[in-house]
Amino acid sequence: MAQVADVAAYILEKCGPMTAMKLQKLVYYSQAWHLVWTEKPLFDNRIEAWANGPVVWELYDLPRTLLGRIRAIETMTEFEAFNYGEEPGKDYAVADLPTKAAQDRLVELEYDDEDQISRLRVTGSGRLYGFRRAERFYALWWDPEHTIWPSRKKHT
Repeated sequence: MAQVADVAAYILEKCGPMTAMKLQKLVYYSQAWHLVWTEKPLFDNRIEAWANGPVVWELYDLPRTLLGRIRAIETMTEFEAFNYGEEPGKDYAVADLPTKAAQDRLVELEYDDEDQISRLRVTGSGRLYGFRRAERFYALWWDPEHTIWPSRKKHT
């Protein structure tokens, strides 16, 4: 099952920039048509009826939460970002990626020749994965629900 952020990213990739409300409506229509065609939801998130149209809260809140945290990380050195805070960043061997989806994603993005991948905790459960190069972190993908690297802990 897709994540709502992935659906939104796909729409933006295909259609280009748009207002947040238009994106919310297109996400809503994507869910509706997927239900019609497959009789299964495209994503799990709840769609709320707001005054100006349908809204998926996680998508509505994502820019504020995610961008605010990324702005804070941008002010840090790579050492600070990976060594301080409530949960420091971590490095993993690419060979240890626990899901086929994660391995397939690296192949798709042509990074399957890398040896190590790094991650930063950005929001409560959200993680940003990427590569560290010469004291810089290059973001590769956003994992808001631990689908890339499932957590053994609850509510993290």
